[in-house]
Amino acid sequence: MSKTVLAIDVGSTKICAIIADIDEDNNIKITGAGTTKAQGLKKGSITNIDLASKSIKSAIADAKRVAGVDLKRATVSISGAYTKSLNSSGIVNIPNKEISVKEISRVMNTSLYNANIPNEYEVLHNLPFNFKADEQDFIEDPLGMNASRLEVETHIITTQKSNINNLKKAVRAAGVEVENIILSGYASAISTLSSDEKELGVAVIDIGGSTSNLVIHAGNSIRYNDFLGVGSNHITNDLSMALHTPLNIADEVKMKYGSLHAPSNDLIELPIIGDIESTHEVSLEVVHNVIYARVEETLMIVAQSIEKSGLKDQLGAGIVLTGGFSRIDGIRELAVAIFDNMPVRLAKPNEVDGLFDTLQHPEFSSVIGLVKYEANNFSRYEFDINKRMRHSNEEYVYEDNVVLQDIASVSDEFPTPVEEEENNIKETLATIPQKKKSAKGDEASVFSKFWNWATQLF
Repeated sequence: MSKTVLAIDVGSTKICAIIADIDEDNNIKITGAGTTKAQGLKKGSITNIDLASKSIKSAIADAKRVAGVDLKRATVSISGAYTKSLNSSGIVNIPNKEISVKEISRVMNTSLYNANIPNEYEVLHNLPFNFKADEQDFIEDPLGMNASRLEVETHIITTQKSNINNLKKAVRAAGVEVENIILSGYASAISTLSSDEKELGVAVIDIGGSTSNLVIHAGNSIRYNDFLGVGSNHITNDLSMALHTPLNIADEVKMKYGSLHAPSNDLIELPIIGDIESTHEVSLEVVHNVIYARVEETLMIVAQSIEKSGLKDQLGAGIVLTGGFSRIDGIRELAVAIFDNMPVRLAKPNEVDGLFDTLQHPEFSSVIGLVKYEANNFSRYEFDINKRMRHSNEEYVYEDNVVLQDIASVSDEFPTPVEEEENNIKETLATIPQKKKSAKGDEASVFSKFWNWATQLF
């Protein structure tokens, strides 16, 4: 059944809202889009709910105006700031020896239970990266296989509940309810990666205005994610200080002359900060050196994070760079040198019908990924923030774009291991036969009470 979705990418420097139609075959057609400057956000987190809400509302209003529809629910991205990730595992027995969605849901629930997640954290994604049926390891999809035991290893992404609540408040104040929340780096990976890259192993680096999100895919699922507080705005700040010019002028210089190739000795005239009427001449070589130093430092920080993941040897498809930062001329050549001659690809969102020209740039990878997520372009199995298991073969019944019933997924039917144990105890107690009371038994009970009272009295 076709549906219309609203996706909102809450970035550190911009808010982007997209409205798209998704048909029965999960084909996407974008019908509306709106982008505004982000306010009330710092390094990926909301610092002022009122200002953030106004920015979100403005972007949504523009998208609705173009699309001509009014939607009240949205899928929203969340920055990797303050997220914590861990790996867990689970194991269950298969009573009827055939693995169904029910068993996969149970084993993923078990891995979640075994993770011991702190109370102040909420699970964003629970993603399996390795299934094992009996003694057979590295199973791509266990559905329908025969086995007596099923094991799973999962990558669990969590974030602080306060972070989620602040995001929901800001979106709600803009007149929209949050239906689902997706990690920004995960969304970027969905919109830029091919199936071959996922299978071979690949690192997706989305470098935005103030933040960078790193996601490593290995074995068709996320194995590692990290958040780095660096972005293209740092180049603007460096230029402003080095050239002694206002921030807005420094940003224009970055956009116009931002190149990592050999610089020229030409001079440009720039206004002096604090004195708009006065100007001074600056060599483009100085501009090049400032930009080169910051880009090199940023990529080296990302390279250290990849080294820390312990998965560098599994990146057969190399590195994928996306986000506004990746548009800097010459960044690919520098990245190849810093990442030890690994393959590096500059990526923009995969082609989507109705994709507006402005949305074809790398900085819109995340918001396009949100729409693709709603069109079932996600990991083969996963638990989302609503604790609902999603899988590639799921079918939903929609009414006014709200999920009424999940036909294929049955995660809601399965209790956690603790609930399961409690239910078993209740069933056992329920089956204990109760003794029938007789008149004679009642008389004996009255006599017993009288005798106890008499002995206490005397």
